Amino acid sequence: MKQQTLTVAFTGALVVAATAIPLLRAQAVPADLILSNGKIITVDERFTIAQAVAITGERIVAVGTNQEITRLAGPETRRVDLRGRAALPGLIDNHMHLLRAGITWQQEVRWDGVDSRARALDLLRARARTARPGEWVYNLGGWALEQFADSRPFTREELDQVAPSNPVLVQEGFLEAFLNSRALQAFGIDEKSPADEWVERDAAGRPTGRIGEAGWRQLIAKIPTPPITEIETSTRAMIGDLNRAGLTSFGSAGCEADLLRTYRAWADEGRLNIRVFCITGEAAATPEDVDEVLPRIARMKLFQGDHYIDHIAYGEGLYGPLSDPVFSHRSETRAEDLVQWRRLAMELAQSGLPLHVHTNFEETIDAFLDQIEAVNREYPIKNLRWVLAHLNQPNARQLERMQNLGMYATVQPWATTVGGINHRLFGDAAYDMAPLRTIQGSGIVWGFGSDANRLTQYRPFTTLWWAVTGKMVGGRRVLRQTISREDALIAHTRKNAYLIFQEDNLGSIQPGKLADLVVLDRDYLTIPAEQIKDITSVMTVVGGRIVYDAGAPGGNR
Repeated sequence: MKQQTLTVAFTGALVVAATAIPLLRAQAVPADLILSNGKIITVDERFTIAQAVAITGERIVAVGTNQEITRLAGPETRRVDLRGRAALPGLIDNHMHLLRAGITWQQEVRWDGVDSRARALDLLRARARTARPGEWVYNLGGWALEQFADSRPFTREELDQVAPSNPVLVQEGFLEAFLNSRALQAFGIDEKSPADEWVERDAAGRPTGRIGEAGWRQLIAKIPTPPITEIETSTRAMIGDLNRAGLTSFGSAGCEADLLRTYRAWADEGRLNIRVFCITGEAAATPEDVDEVLPRIARMKLFQGDHYIDHIAYGEGLYGPLSDPVFSHRSETRAEDLVQWRRLAMELAQSGLPLHVHTNFEETIDAFLDQIEAVNREYPIKNLRWVLAHLNQPNARQLERMQNLGMYATVQPWATTVGGINHRLFGDAAYDMAPLRTIQGSGIVWGFGSDANRLTQYRPFTTLWWAVTGKMVGGRRVLRQTISREDALIAHTRKNAYLIFQEDNLGSIQPGKLADLVVLDRDYLTIPAEQIKDITSVMTVVGGRIVYDAGAPGGNR
């Protein structure tokens, strides 16, 4: 009989439910994989704790006590002794921008969770040592200055010292970017270049290397992308990092067709180690665009894929002029723009399509709900799973309106990294961005999605830590309305499964569901709350396949 044992030592007492989850009827075929002697946190409706789980093919066939589950083993069953380790359902992120991230993932210097400015610079320096002269050294977001104990802006001179032979660009949370001299030169920015307002200059007119919100996007677009052969390697490295972080599924806001073909090929070959659920739509920025998009919405078909790749909703943008900025309120919500927004929403409702729409500030939430209520009078949306995404500033009345409409919410925990920026811009109001306790108490179905990778970090246990402690990376308290660790976990698993239309397949460890689960290096339910952010996977299983094993050479499969 095959035997595998995790090498990490036991930590924490084993908790077993008084009544184990009933087994399926007698197995005709022995299990392919059995995980036993663990703390299986099922996240089912009763939040049951079990000892062991049996998997056949892609699905869980039984969950219960060690004695019950080991009866399902056969001569070829692979057995893993968890040695008391806690296991969770595979974590689901309902809203990410990761297909494009795979293009540059392996070349980027990621600062997700890094709380030391010196450490951040060391990572840049290490990358510069391995880069060819003239090759770009960069990151494209996922961090903010306030996550560092010393939160000073990066200067042109210190970035020159870190990488004297390479252009350097580091982008801070959709707000600004910092460049060294070689990068400024590559972009043609000097004392003689046009005085763009987004280029910070010293008293002598010399660029400091700091680039404002209006400029960094166009600069990033000019950084050369790797060849296609490197993009596939980079994407696989990204998926490996997601598995190591405990992620097994994500909702993708945007699914670029050329990149999705690679994922599809891997899925068909049985080599895709994560599930992708696409949220895609048509860009409409003018009334003329709306005229063109409406018939395409009427012809749009969703749910034509499988459990690895599918298209599940229209979004995240609906009408460009009404797309909330991240950090600044729009000066007005124009009636003529709302007319166009409603035309699109009406067609979606008439076509019976789900909607997942970017909605950030309080006034936008009200404006969109006004339109949706009007649409609902013509074409009821109750069973369409319409979602307001981001939802940084909802109030109790707005949540009640959403519940009456049969709507749902996704919360993107931007404050895990940009909480300091929020406090800088919004003052004490930022302590309620997002008001998790109010959202949880409303009874509305909601879940977590990071919105990674350019705006914020991608690691789910950082999100769970923020939800429980109210702290951003670096330890600053930025959130007033925290929730329990159980409610936070449900929002990252079972509720998210519903939001990606996979509630019958994912989100909990139960017989009949797809075998996606994560074995942890420490017990999420019992460790001090401050340690939640440090949890990592020691084993990740997707569809019954072990796709990451910390004890195996190289870790990823």
